[in-house]
Amino acid sequence: MRLQLALNVSDLEQAIAFYSQMFGVEVNKRKPGYANFAIDEPPLKLVLLENPGASERLNHLGVETFDDEQVEQANERLAQAGLVELVEKQATCCYAVQNKVWAADPQGMRWEWYRVIEDSETFGAAPEAAAKETPAPAVTTGCCG
Repeated sequence: MRLQLALNVSDLEQAIAFYSQMFGVEVNKRKPGYANFAIDEPPLKLVLLENPGASERLNHLGVETFDDEQVEQANERLAQAGLVELVEKQATCCYAVQNKVWAADPQGMRWEWYRVIEDSETFGAAPEAAAKETPAPAVTTGCCG
């Protein structure tokens, strides 16, 4: 597992140059309006989303896992606590097909536990989502928007 930090950035090229130098690594995936870094030390998935009009720099947080069992365990733990806001299976988001579960902290910070299944050529698509049965705070669906 590794922690994920997804940032809204005004200038993707500037951000890529900065974070490449800051962590001493090359960009892992680069697409229009999107880039990510898979950093070994410290274990971090840094995601940059070009979003010049964003009111916040932090888009969301996450935990990237490397097998579906870890996603399911997170789903079960969060469900038992009544925290699941959205479950996505085979969802296309951030140029990857993923399985994930979403929750939000009491102040609305969005968290995802996810596993990348395969790369995609598209940023997002309508997910096959199963929302929590009881009303919950709104979560942006249809990818990391």
